[in-house]
Amino acid sequence: MERVIYVALFTATIHMIDTLSYSVRLAGVRTRRLALALSLFNIIVLISRTANMIQAPLLGSIVDKAISKGEIKELLHSFRIIIFSATLGSLLGAALIPSFIEIFSKGIYALEKTGSIPKLLVKIIFNKPVKQVKNSLKAPDLNKIRKISKTGISPFFLIFNLFITSISTIGVLAAIYAGALLPEYRITASQLSGVINGTATILLAIIVDPQAALITDQALQGVRSKQEVTSMVFFLVSGKIIGTLLSQVIFMPASEVVLWITRKLI
Repeated sequence: MERVIYVALFTATIHMIDTLSYSVRLAGVRTRRLALALSLFNIIVLISRTANMIQAPLLGSIVDKAISKGEIKELLHSFRIIIFSATLGSLLGAALIPSFIEIFSKGIYALEKTGSIPKLLVKIIFNKPVKQVKNSLKAPDLNKIRKISKTGISPFFLIFNLFITSISTIGVLAAIYAGALLPEYRITASQLSGVINGTATILLAIIVDPQAALITDQALQGVRSKQEVTSMVFFLVSGKIIGTLLSQVIFMPASEVVLWITRKLI
């Protein structure tokens, strides 16, 4: 159970950072330095990738242990906990967005002045970072939700974002669980996670990212208002949270599909 908790914590961290990534566009529009915003966020993405690197072998050890002890039913419960941690991480990320935008905007201006990431990190370390973060904390303003409007935002764009989130959340987990159900061919099953996540990534690159980039650039050009970008971020974040909840529903069907494909391949 201890390893499950560790995996859940890493999963929550990954999804929290993924959720905060939506607000990078808001910070870019606010500072009118979108390229700098995206570049700076790449440093934060390293935390997510590190968490993913540590999570993967821990998850593998949980599955191997369950197979060796014949505790596949208990494994399903563990996977449900891990998926739920993705929802918690997304909720935490959503709650931190106002504070993140405030802190991140200051970071963008600081990067512009220092001219490099190493110099920026040195400046942060020697400028009382804890105090700076504390002064930038902001509680979510629920009254702003009343101003949210989906005008000018394609409903298909939002639906696809929800669908892609739900698939990507359980892509690896469904493939690994299918491998646990068919242990003698679990390597074949686990490799199918690349097909699942690859499909989600392609849809993201073709449908969601270009639309989000278009809305953001139009706001920078003055064609759209900043409020429209705020609305877009709100719907994307909401779709991510709902998508992780939907993952609980599609997890077993997705595992069965992977299991069926694996049997066809062998």
